[in-house]
Amino acid sequence: MAVDTGAPTFERWLGAALTGDALDDTVWGHGERAVTFGRMRKETARTRDVLAAHGIGSGSTVAVQLLPSFTLLWTVFAAWSAGAQVMLMDPRLTPAETTRLLDLCEPQFHLTVDGPAPTLTSFRDECETVVLPRRSGRPAETDHRLVQFSSGSTGLPKVIGRTGRSLLDELDRFALLPEMPRRGERLLLLSSMAYSFGLIGGVLHALRHGVSLHFSGSPQPRDLLRILTERQIHAVFGVPVHFDLLSRVGRPGDLPALRLAVSGGEMLRPEVFHRFEEAFGVRIGQAYGMSEVGIIATDLAGRDAPPAVGLPAAGVHTDVVEGTLRVRLPEDPYLHADRTRRYEDGWLNTHDRCLVRPGDGVLEILGRTDSTVVIGGLNVDLTEIEAALLEHPAVTEAVVVYGEAIECHLVAEPALAKGELLAWCRERLSPHKVPKALHFVRRLPRTANGKAVRNRELLHASRERERQVIIR
Repeated sequence: MAVDTGAPTFERWLGAALTGDALDDTVWGHGERAVTFGRMRKETARTRDVLAAHGIGSGSTVAVQLLPSFTLLWTVFAAWSAGAQVMLMDPRLTPAETTRLLDLCEPQFHLTVDGPAPTLTSFRDECETVVLPRRSGRPAETDHRLVQFSSGSTGLPKVIGRTGRSLLDELDRFALLPEMPRRGERLLLLSSMAYSFGLIGGVLHALRHGVSLHFSGSPQPRDLLRILTERQIHAVFGVPVHFDLLSRVGRPGDLPALRLAVSGGEMLRPEVFHRFEEAFGVRIGQAYGMSEVGIIATDLAGRDAPPAVGLPAAGVHTDVVEGTLRVRLPEDPYLHADRTRRYEDGWLNTHDRCLVRPGDGVLEILGRTDSTVVIGGLNVDLTEIEAALLEHPAVTEAVVVYGEAIECHLVAEPALAKGELLAWCRERLSPHKVPKALHFVRRLPRTANGKAVRNRELLHASRERERQVIIR
C-alpha cells in the first residue's frame, strides 16, 4: 500500500486533533445531550480497540454505513486513526444498491445497522453497529483515505477516492476563507456527513478549529428555529430545502449571534435567497463543489445572488470549455476509471453549465449538461430510475425528467396500476429517487432521428395535445 507524502499525514493530523487538551471544553450538541471533545477522544479510542479486535487496522478497507449520529463520527475517526481506508455509504441505500457497491469495491468489512434501510435519517445520539467481515474483500491498494460514491450519466455508480493529502489541502482552503466558523463559535450542521461539504467543511473543519458543532434530530423548520434561538447559533450549513423551510416560518425575532448561512449540494433558487434574507437579515452564502474535487468556488457571505456561486477557492484552477465548467486535478479521482470519461488530460468535466462573469471572474452555474440532477444535496441519475422502471414487464418505454420533482412519462400495459409501479420502484430505488409523478401516455414524443424527447415542457405539451393520459 502506498504511503502519503508530506507532513503531517492525515492520520497524524487526526491523532493530534483528537488529543489536544485545548479542545476539552468545546461541545458538540444534539437535543439535550452535549458531547465534549474529551468524550469524543475516549469513544474514538474505545471504538478503535473494538475495530482492532475484529482485525481492522492499517491498510484495511471498511465500508461505513451508519445512521447520522455521534457513533458515526467516532467510528470514522477510529477507522481513520487506525490507518484504514473508509468507504462512506448512505444508510438509505436499498439492499440491492448496497450489494452492488459492496461487490464493486470489495471492502474487507461492512459496518452497518441491524434491520431494514431507514427512510428518514435524522441525527441521533448513538446507533447500534454491526461489524460484518467479508471474505471476498480486498485490502487497500491505493493511499486513498476516503471513498465516496456518486451516480453517473450511465446509471452505474462512480467510485471517488480522496487521499489524505487532498483532504488536508481542502481543509486549508476552508481555513483561508475569513467567513468560516472559528474557535468558540457554534455551527448548526444540517448538511449530510456522508458527503464532502458536511464532512470536510463541517465536521473536520470544526474538529480542526475548535468550533462547537450542533445537530438537529428533526427537519421541521420550527425545531430548527428553536435550536438557532436557544443555542445562539453563529452559523448554519445546509442545502436549499433547509433554507426554504426556515424562510417560511415567518420573522424569527432576534438572533444576534447568527452571522453566516451557507448552502451547498444543489442550485439555490433566487426566491429562497431573497426570502431568507428578508426574514433573518442574513444572506445565504454558497459553497459550490463536488465529491470528486471538494470545494470549487465559494461566496460564503452571499455577496451575489444565484446563479452566482463565487470565486474559485484558493489553489483551484478552473476553465470553461463550450459553456461547461472544468476543474484541474492532479490525478483521476475515480477508482474505476473505465466507467467514466469525465477526467481527461488532467481536467475534470463537471457537466455543469457555467459562465465566468466579466470583470470580477465570479462563476455562475446555470444547470446540468447530463442526466444527473441534485435533490436535497444528493446526486440522482435519472437514467438509473428509467432502468428500474423498464425492468417492469408491463413497461415498454420510459423517460424520467426533473422539474419541481422527479416525474416519469411512460408507455405501459393498460392493466398496470400506479400503486403497483410505485411499489416496484420503492423496492429498487432509494426513497429520494422514487418518482413523485407518473404520467401514462400512449406514445412518447421523439426527435427526427428517433431519440426520445427529454425536455419536460415538450413532454407535457405532447401529453396535453394527445389528451390520452390514462388516469390510474
